[in-house]
This record gives sequence, structure tokens and C-alpha cells, in this order.
Amino acid sequence: MHLLITGAGGQLGMEWVQFCRDNEISFSAFNSSELDISNRQEIEEKITEFKPTVIINCAAYTKVDDAEERKELATAVNTDSVKFLADFCRNHDIKLVHFSTDYVFSGSEEDQEKLPDGYPEDFYRQPINTYGYSKYLGEKAIEESGCNFLLIRVSWLCGRFGNNFVKTMLKLGKAKDELSVVDDQFGSPTYTEQVVQEVHQLLKQNEAGIFHSTSNGVITWFDLAKETFKQRGIEIKLNPVSTSEFPTKAKRPAFSKLSTKKISKIDGVKLVDWKVGLTNLLENIE
Repeated sequence: MHLLITGAGGQLGMEWVQFCRDNEISFSAFNSSELDISNRQEIEEKITEFKPTVIINCAAYTKVDDAEERKELATAVNTDSVKFLADFCRNHDIKLVHFSTDYVFSGSEEDQEKLPDGYPEDFYRQPINTYGYSKYLGEKAIEESGCNFLLIRVSWLCGRFGNNFVKTMLKLGKAKDELSVVDDQFGSPTYTEQVVQEVHQLLKQNEAGIFHSTSNGVITWFDLAKETFKQRGIEIKLNPVSTSEFPTKAKRPAFSKLSTKKISKIDGVKLVDWKVGLTNLLENIE
């Protein structure tokens, strides 16, 4: 097995690179400046040169608010390039691993009431912002391509590399005495180390299709911030606030918990509680 990793400069891509090195897995990795996945010629040249058996696509346009004003760019990266990758993988017998998002779902209060364990993989997709819609169209392109694929949805991604909510909280905790954090958006963090290990198990067992990867437990951003400060021993006044007090260009789903019932049945997959995952993460970052 030889992996070709796109988006290797992001937090998930860097986690894949580290995992491959630690486990002596053959791989080639390219960040966005080395491989623009919206450039079809570049993709063809790299794949032809390195001959991967699996493409791990970590490249994505993830600036949720900016996507509202840069719809063409979000679509080019999250939809059009994904369609090309999927078609290329089908034509060259390459397995595609692609990462999507909890934002493909509406996150309505009605869904929250009837889905206590979170959204199952086959639930009706109804994104409420441009970013989510571009990722949804990317999912459809993969499903319709006929390629051999693993489509992994993640939520609230946090890891030791790159930027994320936990790292932002740690920085603010050092600089401020008081902080307000949204307390009415419900979900659960996906830790990069966790999702890479889970996908590796799926690959080893030749699984295909859509899977959700996230932690056990349903929390808010406020809960995650509070536990981060608690585990690090940071004393700060933390105020829970509503989403309406932090207006953004893009609307956020109020509920985006992903069900992990499907992936929990895979041999070798051990789901972690969100607090345990946070502890593991904090042990690996400054």
C-alpha cells in the first residue's frame, strides 16, 4: 500500500504524515503549495509519478465564513476537484479516502430531539451554509463516480498540528482574564490522531462507504473550553453565551453530533470519550 496525501500542510494532513512515519507506511505527501487539487494537470502528474494505491484527500477549503463571499473558490476545491479526483480514482483503480463534515446536515432542533445519538451516515443532508453545501456536493460527486471510496465525516476537528479551537482557547487563556464562549451549539470533537487510526483500520479491513468519526458525548463549545482550562489548570472567568451574541457571515448548525454506531462495529476501532481525547491531545501540545 502506497498512500498519496493531499493537503499535507493542514492539521489532518500533518497527522497522516506523522502516522505514516511512525508506522513505516509508504507515502507521498503534498501541501497546497506543492499540489493544488483544483489543478487537474498537477493531480494527474503527481498520481502518475508516485503511483499510489490509496489517495488520502485532506485538502479542503475550510474557511466557513469566507466561503459565503468566495463561493466559486469553495466550490472549486470542495466540489469540482473532488469530482475529478473520484473520476480519476475510478479510472485508475485507486481507492479514495475523502474527509467531509458535520456541516452537511441542517442541525435543526427537530433533528436534535429525534437523534439523541447523533446523525447516522445515511440521514438526509441539508446544509445551511455555503461551505456545507460545497462539501455536500463533493460527497455526491464521490458517490456518483463509481470509485472505491471511504468517505469520513468529522466534526470540530482538533489535533496537535495546525490551528484549532483547543489551541485558540489555550492562547486566549494566557492572554485574558475573562472569555465568552458559545453554549448553544451541540456536537463533539474529532481528534486527528483518533480519526487517522480509525481510517487505517478501515483500510486494513478493506471497508468502503461512509463512516462517521468523532468522540463519545454531546457537548457545546463552552463545555470544551471549560474542560480545556480545567485540565490545564488555567484560571479564567468563562461566560456561556448564545450564538446570536456572536453574529457570523455563515449560519452554524445548532446540533451537529455524528452517530458513531457504524464505525464502532469495526474490529480494532476503540471510540474515546471526548474528555479522554482532550487529555491525550493536551499531552501532545504546549
